[in-house]
Amino acid sequence: MSKLLWIPLCVAAAGLYLGGAFISPFAMAGDASAGSDVFKTECSECHSVKDGRNKKGPSLFGIVGRAAGTAPNYKYSDALLQAHWVWTADKLHGYLSQPAKQANPGTKMKYDGLTDSKQLDDLISYLSTIH
Repeated sequence: MSKLLWIPLCVAAAGLYLGGAFISPFAMAGDASAGSDVFKTECSECHSVKDGRNKKGPSLFGIVGRAAGTAPNYKYSDALLQAHWVWTADKLHGYLSQPAKQANPGTKMKYDGLTDSKQLDDLISYLSTIH
């Protein structure tokens, strides 16, 4: 193989290898299909995964990677607007694993938290696919 071809192949392989290092272990650990079921039982009463369809809570379409409090046409609590965080898989894990009032005091969200770690990983994996 030519040396000129070898260098780009090595760079591409390194990029694929390192790219996996930046994916949250929570998103990788879960089963997105099972997470869809968790969403239906835990979240769908208040949230939709359809783009732009808010319910009691904002649409979760594209939630992973989105800045908190930025879904269009939804009136957020001051607590969430002042949070200034991005919804990463890790942030969702921490937020959803405890009561919402504890995770973000002053929030409008009424949720006791998901304590089953397998279900939580599945849910985050599912939400990571919605974009």
